[in-house]
Amino acid sequence: MRIAIIVNIMRDRALKLAGDVAAWLEARGIDYVYDTESARAIGSPKSASVETLNSICDVFVSLGGDGTLLFASHYSLAKPVLGINVGNLGFLTEFSPDELIPSLEQVVSGNYSIHTRSQLEATIDIDGTMKQLTALNDVVIEKGTYSRIPTFVIRLDEEILGSYRADGIIIATSTGSTAYSLSAGGPIIAPKSNVFVITPICPHMLTVRPIVISDDKLIRVSVEAPDGEFPLNVDGHLRKMLDPGEIVSVRKSPQAINLVANEKRNYCEILRTKLLWGHEHPAGQ
Repeated sequence: MRIAIIVNIMRDRALKLAGDVAAWLEARGIDYVYDTESARAIGSPKSASVETLNSICDVFVSLGGDGTLLFASHYSLAKPVLGINVGNLGFLTEFSPDELIPSLEQVVSGNYSIHTRSQLEATIDIDGTMKQLTALNDVVIEKGTYSRIPTFVIRLDEEILGSYRADGIIIATSTGSTAYSLSAGGPIIAPKSNVFVITPICPHMLTVRPIVISDDKLIRVSVEAPDGEFPLNVDGHLRKMLDPGEIVSVRKSPQAINLVANEKRNYCEILRTKLLWGHEHPAGQ
């Protein structure tokens, strides 16, 4: 077995935990490797490019927040990803730093279960070539620096769903429903639900609301505007500036992500903990 370790190098605690993981693995004769950036920050010679990790490793360990795990997921393909939360809110990274060693023991022994999460696949023309971009959380088109309010035209399969004047459109998986979509007023969706949610950002009509759709639908989005460029973000990363009328096609990806599950927690507990539901607060606060 070989373990791939990806670290949020901006967090001191993540760097310390990386050393703890390496020491624990070395004591048991288990091979590991860091991605190049993490290895450089830690000063380790055990380094490989992030693009090659899937082909040479069996399990990924993500040390950081949800953003670090999202980054790792783009390269893990079908390999299990163990997420240790060194961030703040953290819906994807189910394990705390205190659970690091017990969770590693489970992974190394093979005594663990998996949460399989659906992804989005966005198809877009990049430099004359149609490319597929995958997203565990969301695909977002925004107005960017455009000075006026553009219209986003959305089609489901061959039918027009609507034309929305808004600051942007978020297409999120059930996993991504607790990310940008939630902050824009979208619903919380249980991760195993076979649905996507389309959430408008600051719509300019009160009747425009988020809509939950079956994940077997093909979603096509274009922007109607006389000019301008519109950012296309995939899991928070800018992938292209769209021209007016350019179509982005989004569907369920054939490739899912496998997250190591924390059997000590269930989804209701995660929501209660992360969103402070049902917690007692001191009087007057």
